Amino acid sequence: MDANAVEVVRAWHEALNGADVERLVALSSDDIEMGGPRGPARGAQVLREWVGRAGVRLTPRRMFQRQGDRMGAVVVEQDASWPLPGSSEPGEPQVVASVFVVSNGRVNRVARHPDLASALEAGDLTVADKV
Repeated sequence: MDANAVEVVRAWHEALNGADVERLVALSSDDIEMGGPRGPARGAQVLREWVGRAGVRLTPRRMFQRQGDRMGAVVVEQDASWPLPGSSEPGEPQVVASVFVVSNGRVNRVARHPDLASALEAGDLTVADKV
């Protein structure tokens, strides 16, 4: 039986924040679609490059998923921090939110949004769907 989407998304965050690129790629579909301020990109190689380039840490705060929907959209409100310019020290965290789409136990799509409201709208969820 496949892990449910919330478990997959939690594991994805753990792999990202632990700099475990191989586990992160294994938790993602081969043609994962990634969306953010720079627009969409696709593929495991793009994911690898993003992890190496961005140096981001995404710490989940709250998660949202429609009750009874073990697969599909999961919205995660996150504390996001990036290294300060010219340093490996993390900058001040910013609150962002991401929409994850999971199927067959792997993340197929992740799209970062500037705030929880826009991520919930994109994921067709509400605050009442808090996990």
